[in-house]
Amino acid sequence: MLKVKNIHFNYGNTPVLNDLSFNVEEGQLCGLFGPNGCGKTTLFKCCMNFLKYKEGAVVMDGVDISECKIEDMAKIVAYVPQEHKPPFPYLVKEVVLMGRTPHLGGFFGISKNDKEKAWDALKLLDITHLADIPYNQLSGGQRQMVLIARAIAQETRIIFLDEPTSALDFSNQMRIWDLMRKVKEQGITILACSHDPNHVSWFCDKVVVMNRDGILCQGTPHDVITESVLNDVYQDMCTVRSFDGVKMVLPRSVSSRFG
Repeated sequence: MLKVKNIHFNYGNTPVLNDLSFNVEEGQLCGLFGPNGCGKTTLFKCCMNFLKYKEGAVVMDGVDISECKIEDMAKIVAYVPQEHKPPFPYLVKEVVLMGRTPHLGGFFGISKNDKEKAWDALKLLDITHLADIPYNQLSGGQRQMVLIARAIAQETRIIFLDEPTSALDFSNQMRIWDLMRKVKEQGITILACSHDPNHVSWFCDKVVVMNRDGILCQGTPHDVITESVLNDVYQDMCTVRSFDGVKMVLPRSVSSRFG
């Protein structure tokens, strides 16, 4: 469903992405994991055609994105950014309805079906109570939930989420990851950028681990979220323990308290 082939990207004369390649299968939830500054967001922007890569190719659903118009891209992939601050006080239900824009039928505009799809997305995230509140009056975490609802309403086969739970409390973090599992079971492919090794270990089908030299490794969470890999990423700051059969990544300073 998503193929990234030998991508190279520079900011001016500074190389940021160097020969990156990976695939994500249809219906997979793939975590893109790595430290600050390793190029995860830049890679997202290249995959979305927001940035023009120097070499390589990105193929989504069999289509080379370099040949896609904006309106075609919007029917293939939805994007949830880390943060979004609109200039106008749209109501939450209006923001979610914007996800239906690629499907609007010209003269006839917004249909009953479009409104139902937007409302279904609000219900899925249990945020219908926010529907008539101006989006710019919400907390950062609430805004993130609305953006995810908008992406679901867009009904694409691929969703990109850039740090989808960074502004959420623990309960809502777990809800969003559980929701992403449910969405991917409908055959939708998800690429989610995350800084949290536990989240990608617990919820993802596949993990692509990046560091400042590019892709360090990729594979199942069991194979790649290991002490050896994390030592490369975080310079010997982490250890991996198992609690009641659940793998957990801990800072070494904390793990020492458990003996």
